[in-house]
Amino acid sequence: MKSTKKTFAAIAGFALVGVALAGCASGEGTSEAAGSGATLNLDYAYWNPLSLVVRDQKCLEDALGPDATVNWVLSTGSNKANENLNAEAIDIGSTAGVASFVARANGAAIKTIGVFSQPEWAAVVVPSGSTITGIEQLAGKQIAATKGTDPYFFLLQALNEAGLTESDVEIINLQHADGQTALARGDVDAWAGLDPIMATTEVKDGSQLIYRNIAFNSYGVLNAREKFITEHPELIDQALNCYEQARAWVIENPADAAALLAQEASLEPAIAAKVLNERTVVDISLTPGDAQRQVLETILPILVAEAQVRSEEEARIALDSLYDTSFAERATS
Repeated sequence: MKSTKKTFAAIAGFALVGVALAGCASGEGTSEAAGSGATLNLDYAYWNPLSLVVRDQKCLEDALGPDATVNWVLSTGSNKANENLNAEAIDIGSTAGVASFVARANGAAIKTIGVFSQPEWAAVVVPSGSTITGIEQLAGKQIAATKGTDPYFFLLQALNEAGLTESDVEIINLQHADGQTALARGDVDAWAGLDPIMATTEVKDGSQLIYRNIAFNSYGVLNAREKFITEHPELIDQALNCYEQARAWVIENPADAAALLAQEASLEPAIAAKVLNERTVVDISLTPGDAQRQVLETILPILVAEAQVRSEEEARIALDSLYDTSFAERATS
């Protein structure tokens, strides 16, 4: 894999000027200036390729300087990112769009501040040799899924489209990797899968994707704690600047980006390329808006019917207040 350090460093120099100006506009004097002993806790995830680039190239560490502390926490699923945000273990976390929406609808004090990808990262998977070829055949079957994540909500939508509900199947709540293991062992009949694990089991185990629909995959989004937004806006500005630099680099260097994913996630190069270059669109706007909201509007009635949110009223209030676009608008201006 080619080194990305020089490319990233060259871009970062220009970004710092923008961040300094953004700090004045977004609350200078309300907190320490970025880099002056500041601490930023954020996550990285194998299904968030931009986070891998930002972390690997130390964009934030270089931009904030030696007096700042940047702590990286691995998110194994959207549910874990939301748990860490709620526990204040991280300040910025990456989740599927629907996961952040459900969390806010159920009382989490978070806002979506950016979009990192439009992925087709979820599908319904059965093991090699399974006689199940369609969603309607899952009635009465056991399905592994990680509750609170995009594959889980993907599954609910797929069931709904086939005229089924959650009560028509038995959902076994397992983290993504454990769900794949249960599928391979024959402990479950199907799995609501997530890349890159899903692509790995396709290639290595011959697993079959019996239902795909990119429209049922919510976008990959970045979320921040509301308290952190108020107290440290300059750190969010810098984080989103680094994310935009990472996006530009991935678009210009797809092979190197796939190699980085393979290295970080211990994937075969062909599998990493399949996930990143065939199923993940990163060339999209950082600013959350109508496209992301439309996905959530579509799934909201299902979330209400399945009691995934406390009430429809609270869900609609949450949807209306979910996005803070100001940081992304500054980063892309």
